[in-house]
Amino acid sequence: MQGHTDTVPAGGSGGGGGAPTYTVQKGDTLSAIAQRHYGKASHWHAIFEANRDQIDDPDKIRPGQVLNLPSQE
Repeated sequence: MQGHTDTVPAGGSGGGGGAPTYTVQKGDTLSAIAQRHYGKASHWHAIFEANRDQIDDPDKIRPGQVLNLPSQE
């Protein structure tokens, strides 16, 4: 099963222009999420930095976590 990308902010109900989010699935890694969403696995650190409030170790993400996906411009 693939993870779910949602453009509604995790804490809101669609009232603002928040960054897209991604719900972690079993077997996901930050590198795999970055590859899927940005086209480069090396962008995993941007996801890690944008989610430091809930990720202490980039190798320990949990299914069900909702991660913010920062823009890569």
